[in-house]
Amino acid sequence: MEIQEIIRRFVQYLWIILSYFYINGRRKPKIVPVSVNYHFTRKCNYSCGFCFHTAKTSYVAPMGDIRPALRILKEKGMKKINLSGGEPFLYPELLGEICKYCKKDLKLESVSIVTNGSKVKESFFRKYGKFVDIIAVSVDSFNEETNIKIGRGAGNHLRQLNLVSKWCESYNIKFKLNTVVNRFNHSEDMSQNIAVLNSFRWKCFQVLPVDTENIGGTAIRNCSEFLISNEEFRQFCKRHQHLSCFVPESNILMKSSYIILDEYLRFLSKGNVYKESTSILLARDVDSLLQSTDFEHNMFVERGGVYDWSKDSSCNTLAENLKW
Repeated sequence: MEIQEIIRRFVQYLWIILSYFYINGRRKPKIVPVSVNYHFTRKCNYSCGFCFHTAKTSYVAPMGDIRPALRILKEKGMKKINLSGGEPFLYPELLGEICKYCKKDLKLESVSIVTNGSKVKESFFRKYGKFVDIIAVSVDSFNEETNIKIGRGAGNHLRQLNLVSKWCESYNIKFKLNTVVNRFNHSEDMSQNIAVLNSFRWKCFQVLPVDTENIGGTAIRNCSEFLISNEEFRQFCKRHQHLSCFVPESNILMKSSYIILDEYLRFLSKGNVYKESTSILLARDVDSLLQSTDFEHNMFVERGGVYDWSKDSSCNTLAENLKW
């Protein structure tokens, strides 16, 4: 064989090998669903104009479907679940049973609930409080007139907020606050009120437009009047950054840093393109469903997705172990 042919084949094989490593090096790393947001209902008693998980349907999966779906996610690496909506406390017994199953049977490190607070009752804490690590209440303003403009209640939101805060303290549940920074509240200084509530974590989101949910021709809501610029969000953050509980989250961080499970037990992608997977109960390969989402682990870590999320101190070694 001539030397030229040997060199040609060598170069050809070298190119194939290098191409293989280049392509595989660019492949999306395997997704482990460490933290999952389960929006098990879309129904809500509030009408927040910027909501990006709107009431397209009233469907709620039965526990007979919820249990095996969540067990699959546990087997795939889920350690924390965040139960949301809609408003989860429209179904207090189902919500409580999900919390109990996740904590008692699946032994998850953290069970968290996001609520507007309006339907929370102390009886829930007495019955299910031991199965809940965190309750996060949405508060977008400390002016009730502003809350009404946003669609968050009819004027008694702050009273209920304070009640939930006290119940969390009484029943050893971590109290968290969530705020959507938007056109109606971005100039507000909430520092004093946040300090008084003494939450361990205050998440502040820049209002996020999601096609088919709160913007676009097929959307139920139109969040256009709520949108703010990146600079307006930055100024809000600057005003509150001295608070130790303050955790800001811009649109860039929010879009691809969540694993979202909807009411039909499907993964949702709400980034640049809205996308629904098939139900994880119908899928042959849940890993492939996860890979098809827009979730990025590095964005999850960057937004502060790993934190002290269990009320049991023995579970709080996770933060260091997950920064891979």
